[in-house]
Amino acid sequence: MADRTRVVGTGDVEVNRRRGGEIRVLLSPRTVGACSGFSGVLDLAPGEFVGEHLHPYSEEFLYVERGALTMRLDGTTEVPLAAGQALLVPIGVRHRLVNTGAEPARLVFHLSPLAPRPELGHVDTEPLPGSQHPQPEVGGPR
Repeated sequence: MADRTRVVGTGDVEVNRRRGGEIRVLLSPRTVGACSGFSGVLDLAPGEFVGEHLHPYSEEFLYVERGALTMRLDGTTEVPLAAGQALLVPIGVRHRLVNTGAEPARLVFHLSPLAPRPELGHVDTEPLPGSQHPQPEVGGPR
């Protein structure tokens, strides 16, 4: 039980830039033995984006801590987001996030439930901005 109550800071995990921005998965099966989802933070510089993708097994809960962002859903609907606002991305909905502001943005995310295996959790639907970087590691087989 001690591992599951462990405090994990942004400096405790590797930064992943594969999908764009700086993604830090803080609480996950790998870091704390989570069994229902994973969460972390995303930092985006002005003009930076996270490539379009979808989650076939998970809802994604998003909270904008700072900055101005635009979420494009299913390739057509644009949703502006500001600090203090939250958005739910339903299972299977394609989404792409862009920092449309003049300042760095930070977003807190949580995905739940977990995919049956980590490699099934994300489906990229456009070329990745940082494809030379590896897939974020959130944990082993479930």
